[in-house]
Amino acid sequence: MSFQWEGVMPALTTKFTANDELDLPLFKKNLDAQLAAGVTGIILGGTLGEASVLTTDEKEKLVKFAVAEVAGKVPVIINIAEGSTKEAIRQAELAKAWGAAGLMILPPMRYKSDHRETVTYFRTIAATTDLPIMIYNNPVDYKIDVTPDMFDELQSSKNITAIKESTRDVTNVTRLINRFGDRYKILCGVDTLAMEELVLGADGLVAGLVCAFPAETVAIYNLVKAGKIAEATKIYRWFMPLLELDIHPKLVQYIKLAETQAGIGSENVRAPRLVIEGEERERVLKIINDGIATRPNL
Repeated sequence: MSFQWEGVMPALTTKFTANDELDLPLFKKNLDAQLAAGVTGIILGGTLGEASVLTTDEKEKLVKFAVAEVAGKVPVIINIAEGSTKEAIRQAELAKAWGAAGLMILPPMRYKSDHRETVTYFRTIAATTDLPIMIYNNPVDYKIDVTPDMFDELQSSKNITAIKESTRDVTNVTRLINRFGDRYKILCGVDTLAMEELVLGADGLVAGLVCAFPAETVAIYNLVKAGKIAEATKIYRWFMPLLELDIHPKLVQYIKLAETQAGIGSENVRAPRLVIEGEERERVLKIINDGIATRPNL
């Protein structure tokens, strides 16, 4: 399907049963909440989706199930985070066969590639597929910075059309627009910078806390794009303590706990992750429950 990289695209969590199997009914419950709120796409198998512990068979089940459920309403995007170019190409081929509409691709995993290697990696994958690609640039967590100079060289790959901007430097939005105009769509990938980057011209969000609070996330996006900054700011200030759960190493556990409290998820994670407990759980629960108790009237 043809689509634009814009709006709110949740990086969905992967739902598991207590027996560590895919929980597709619970996944559907959350997906339905996202669609009802007005998201413009969904992303599967990302960092928040516990990509590193999913099998290829599980990815296939998730993508095919999601494609059937959304029924063409929004694009289904699959993340590719592989250690080798060969496996990344295979995953891209499988994604298309499963019905995915686009790809989000990280730099090579477990190897810190240099400028030439990084550009070659993305170019090589792009040349093997006609699916639109969003490059996920997160040097804070993945130690490779896809620089503007690299994106300049990647302009020759016509199906690389978007950037998930997760450098945590809001000035990068302006820097990219100044250099490339509208060549690349820019989606903010850090929840705590969402409104700032939208105001600066980002086209959308790849969001995390949207998994638990879809309506509020979509409202902020719509209000900013309508120029209603004061109204958006009011919601954003309420949201900030919750959004900060997205920038912690345990974002998966924290956001899954938020989904649970919101009634559209469970705390089940896949080992080596463990469900949080004790003082940590109580502290995070308080943030979540305080947010739910003071939820704005949209």
